[in-house]
Amino acid sequence: MGMDDFDFLIGRWRVANRRLKHRLVGSDDWDEFEALGEIRSLFDGAANIDEIIFPDGMRGLTLRLYDPVRKVWSLHWTTNETGVLFPVVTGSFDGDRGVFYGADREGEQPVDVRFIWSRGTPGAPRWEQAFSVDGRQTWETNWIMDLRPADD
Repeated sequence: MGMDDFDFLIGRWRVANRRLKHRLVGSDDWDEFEALGEIRSLFDGAANIDEIIFPDGMRGLTLRLYDPVRKVWSLHWTTNETGVLFPVVTGSFDGDRGVFYGADREGEQPVDVRFIWSRGTPGAPRWEQAFSVDGRQTWETNWIMDLRPADD
């Protein structure tokens, strides 16, 4: 695994989103909506960038960079609404599953963040975001994206 870990994402996607309405309160009430995304490879595969367009007009951007010395990816996220990078998550792939960790805040509460990228079946990758408030002992998944190729 290495520089080509995210090659499965290159292209245009329809993205089915399930996002928890209220995080870290034991809620099971989800918003469901579709978005459009496009991912491009850079640096001969050692980086990629994506833009996702949500139905409310918000746009998100992820920059992924591969560190060949440490053999880890860093994932950097921002939106057109904030214009600043959120805290980085870093990690790597083991087979068809990549796990990435970082630290952030949910409101005023510090949280550990975990992203999981799974290649899934060909043409059907999945991303999941989860937060932990107990030192990574337990996780609450709060956002899931299932991707499928966009029709041109």
